[in-house]
This record gives sequence, C-alpha cells and structure tokens, in this order.
Amino acid sequence: MTKSETLFTAAQQVLPGGVNSPVRACRAVGTYPRFLQAGKGSRVTDVDGHDYIDLICSWGPLILGHAHPAVEEAVVEAAKNGLSFGAPTEIEVEMAQLVCRMSGMEMVRMVNSGTEAVMSALRLARGATGRSKIIKFAGCYHGHSDSMLVKAGSGALTGGAPDSAGVPQEMAADTLTATYNDAASVRTLLEANHGQVAAVIVEPVAANMGVVPPQPGFLEALRGLCDAFGALLIFDEVITGFRLAAGGAQSYYGVRADLVTYGKIIGGGMPVGAYAGSRKLMEQVAPLGPVYQAGTLSGNPVAMAAGLTQLRILDQNPDVYTKLERLGQRLQTGLEDAFLSARIPARVNRVGSVLTVFFTGKPVTGYDQARSCDLQRFARWYRGLLDHGIYAAPSQFEAMFLSAAHTAEEIDQIIAAAREIAKTL
Repeated sequence: MTKSETLFTAAQQVLPGGVNSPVRACRAVGTYPRFLQAGKGSRVTDVDGHDYIDLICSWGPLILGHAHPAVEEAVVEAAKNGLSFGAPTEIEVEMAQLVCRMSGMEMVRMVNSGTEAVMSALRLARGATGRSKIIKFAGCYHGHSDSMLVKAGSGALTGGAPDSAGVPQEMAADTLTATYNDAASVRTLLEANHGQVAAVIVEPVAANMGVVPPQPGFLEALRGLCDAFGALLIFDEVITGFRLAAGGAQSYYGVRADLVTYGKIIGGGMPVGAYAGSRKLMEQVAPLGPVYQAGTLSGNPVAMAAGLTQLRILDQNPDVYTKLERLGQRLQTGLEDAFLSARIPARVNRVGSVLTVFFTGKPVTGYDQARSCDLQRFARWYRGLLDHGIYAAPSQFEAMFLSAAHTAEEIDQIIAAAREIAKTL
C-alpha cells in the first residue's frame, strides 16, 4: 500500500470522505487521492516521491507556477510582521488600488473565499435593487452558499447531486435557473418575474461543468437584458479573473458587469476572495450603507502580500498571457490530434490557459451536453495521465490550468502521453 493510500484510509476516519473538498476524493475516477507534499514551478511531488506535471495549479491561482520566488519572499516577509491583526493595514489599500485599476471597477471589498465573495455580491444586489430573485445558469458553480446550490456544477455535479440537502426550499425558491449560452431562457425568466429579479449571475466562461466558452453575443445579450429589466449583471470571475487577461473576462470579451467576484489568483495561492463594483453600488456596503458584511480575516496581510505580488507581476508582464495562450493552443491541438488518430470521440474546449477534455462526439455548449459525456472513459483517461506522471483534475466537470512555469517541452510530453493513453481508451 502506498503512503497516499495509508493516509487516505486514516483521513476517512476523521474527515468526511477523507477530504476537505469533495472532488479531491477521486471517487468519480475510480482511484484514491494522491497526497501532495511539495510543488515547484510546473510540477508537484506526492508523499510517495512521485513527480507530476501539474495541470491543476491549485485550481487556477498559481498562474506563475508553484513557489514563485517573488511570491514566496513576499509571504515570508509579511509573516515576520505578524500573521493577522483584524485591523487595517497598508498593504490592503495597495491591493485594492491595483485590483480596481486592473479590473476597471471603482471599489472593492476583500473577503476570504470565492463563496463568500459571491454570497456578499448577491446580498448587495438584493439590497441595492430591493428585489429578491436571482437568475443563475444550470451547471455554473458559484460556491456553496444556500441559494447557489441549485443546479450547481463542480463538485456537486461530479457527485451526482446538483441540489444539496440542507438547503431550505424557501432559499431555493428565489433562485431561478436559466440555460447557459441561451439568452432567450433568461428573457423568459425576466418576463415571468418582472420587477422581481435583482441580478443575473454568470461565469463568463463556465468552468464548473468543464470549460464551456460563451457563444458569440451571449454575454452581450445578458448585458442588454439586465439593462432592459433593471437587474444587475454579476460576473463570477473567481476562475477567469486576472487569468484570461489582466482585466479578466470583462476586458477579454469587452462586456462590463455591474458587480464582479474574484478569488483564486488574487491570493497567489493563499485563501482570499473579493467583490467589486461601482462606487454607487459599493457604498451600499457597511459601514457606509445598509448591506452588512464583515470578516475578521478579510484583507489578511499575508494573503494580501501574496496576491499583490502576483498581480503586480501580471500587470507588468503582459507577455505572460501571450505565452499562456500559445501553450494552451499547443496543448489543445495536440490533444485533439491524439484523440482523432485513435478514433476516440472527444472535444477539447479551451479559453486561454483553461481547458477541458470532454469524451463526446458532439459540441459541448452547456450543461446538458456536458452531462451526456462518457464518464467511464474520462476515468480511464485520468488514471492514464497519473500513470504517465501528469496530475490533472479528477472530474469530467472541472478544468485543467496551465501556468507560466510550464514549458513547450512539457506540453509536448503531455501530448505524447495522450497519444499512448488514447490507444487504451
């Protein structure tokens, strides 16, 4: 028995399912989780000494790779002055200024996770509009707050339970579900609930039913519908923020949101989240306005040091995004060729450095198509990657992430492995 297997057995006695986040249990892919102990650049090492090319990158935040020297140094220096104060610090002001400048927003509030950011943004939308209903999209995941666990993606979809127990019916009743990439479904809900919808929340690139890009005109249509019906448009950029471009999906697609939620990258690997918007909206938040939200660890100086350092590097080095696009295109093309050569029906959806392999012969443009994929074939694919020293997402409904630390040679190594694995699928 490997050390990872031993640890997993022990973990199951004290942690639900042996993990602190459901997808990590690897149940959907028929194996056990590899317990990691170190990461450097584009690679991670597990407790058994196995080295892997990492295609998870902590689910996205490590856009510069593991243990980037500048980020590490910033964290160490910040920790020397104390881990937490529960009081304002200079670095959170610098962080807020940079986030606002890069995102084009006027004000931002730091929180501790993407879930908290979304929960807070929804409360603000309801408080600002005086309306109670929210429109989300089937298969889009916005954290595990009660009102968002309706037709959710990510771990909820992986586990076969898109609706969570413990969510009161009263909470779910105010969450309306539309079809991603179908603006007409949004219009129908807005018309049927006229004057009651506070906001439409969307992942501008769906990444929790696997990566599903917005069809041309979809985001623009949402903007127009929200304006026409007096609802706010919320972009959940926990995954896309500062990864697709320095200004996130807003600048990548040229569509402005009223509120934006962030996570992942702005912590540089540390737990953090944020929500941002116009001054008029954000001044509705306490202590200036009636919408209450607070957090002892919000703006934590160590997390701010990591995030600020990483964002500054991205802001000052736009060539990072050029490199990531080039690597992403190389990997997508190579994977598609590998599956085509083996006559395996598969689609590789990609936006920039975020991609998913779907085992289906049909285009995947939404929730229903994603759910119809061959999950058993995906499980074999995942285990094949592990055997070839490649650490990827253990779910058909998650994304693979590239970092600036990955090299063209490593991408070619992944493609070569894909060719071998495809022969066995």
